[in-house]
Amino acid sequence: MSGVPRLVIAAPGSGTGKTTVATGLMAALAARGLRVSPHKVGPDYIDPGYHSLATGRPGRNLDPWLTSEDLVGPLFRHGSAGSDVAVIEGVMGLFDGVATSPGEPAAGRHGHFASTAHVARLLDAPVVLVVDAAGQGQSVAALVHGFASYDTRIRFGGVILNRLSSDRHEEICRGALEDAGVPVFGAIRKAAEIETPSRHLGLIPVAERRAEAVRTAGLLADLVAGSCDLDGLVRLARSAPASAGTSWSPAEAVREGDVVAEGGGIRIAVAGGAAFTFGYAEHVELLEAAGGEVVTFDPLHDEALPEGTRGIVVPGGFPEVYASALSANVPLREQVAGFTGPIAAECAGLLYLGRELDGLPMCGVLDTTARMTARLTLGYRDAVAVRDTVLTREGERFRGHEFHRTVCDPPERPAFRWRGGADGHASGGVLASYLHLHWAGSPRLAARFVAAAAGHPADK
Repeated sequence: MSGVPRLVIAAPGSGTGKTTVATGLMAALAARGLRVSPHKVGPDYIDPGYHSLATGRPGRNLDPWLTSEDLVGPLFRHGSAGSDVAVIEGVMGLFDGVATSPGEPAAGRHGHFASTAHVARLLDAPVVLVVDAAGQGQSVAALVHGFASYDTRIRFGGVILNRLSSDRHEEICRGALEDAGVPVFGAIRKAAEIETPSRHLGLIPVAERRAEAVRTAGLLADLVAGSCDLDGLVRLARSAPASAGTSWSPAEAVREGDVVAEGGGIRIAVAGGAAFTFGYAEHVELLEAAGGEVVTFDPLHDEALPEGTRGIVVPGGFPEVYASALSANVPLREQVAGFTGPIAAECAGLLYLGRELDGLPMCGVLDTTARMTARLTLGYRDAVAVRDTVLTREGERFRGHEFHRTVCDPPERPAFRWRGGADGHASGGVLASYLHLHWAGSPRLAARFVAAAAGHPADK
């Protein structure tokens, strides 16, 4: 698998403090001078931002659904190269996944495809369970016993207790777990003052609160360093066996596609800033490997695209939070509206390219309007492209993810269909959709986009 020491921080369910512990552990180990490689199970974009802040390295996702089982190991090796230890934060509860493999019938007891347990098995990494001990005593041991014995293929390493209320509470919980033969690597007291704020789609991204996020990361590092056995956790990480395997290469990935741009230096403008924070590190690496020169621009503040832009990528984020400021940047909106090169947009990018968002003018590239709703649309999608676009070819299958509280006018000619839904606004060289894709699973997307950009003159 990899010679890099590694461990997975998991939990019985969401809301137990898993992100607090994982981020604090990353920051605490980095403060010791270790080169820490941060990873996140699943499609989440926000937690990796905090991981990156804690470690100084790109936060990377490991998702068998979005990429494939076969790519989890290579992507991990790629991301963790040159590190001293890797910390992988899980998603939801340890065994919570999509339950079935792509294209397969319902899985049995140990299906849990794309769960934290699934990724831990693929990486052969020990698992540390973060248990919210509030309101529990000796029952903690029964809970942990259930998780440790449910799937014996998991390399179960031990427990970190969270939200303890007193010395006596800790003594009871520790004693019960020690009697059960479960190692306890930490005991954390309630510390509400360093909780990270959240809103409708999870934590608030680092880009929106960087100064406060830096302070929070420091506090989490101190909390974990003072409450957990760092030496013991590093020893556990080093117990992960090494095995042979190749590392994912963006250059090799794009060469396997059906189109590769000739030469290089094709300037691709990627939207960033506080409004557009949802992106995977591998996307930029693939665009560059395909011959793109990636330059970031901020639609909240920049009044023009980067000089020489030949293609635009607008990722996901929270444009609804910044709709007024995005709308007020008329010079950039007008330039994007008149841009003739290829544009690829996901979720927030779709909203930005439409006519209006919550009644405020946007770019008008696409003939659609969007508005916020109270309903959360969330889940993995097994999609098929129903027509050729700048990125896709009719009949190709893609595994993606939806995560939004907005709705758009339905497309007249959708680009994607899946069971119970259709999505994707395609117009000329533009493809915008609610569907989030991980391009490492479909590297031909980057190659096609850069090739399409190469066929257009640079924007003045």
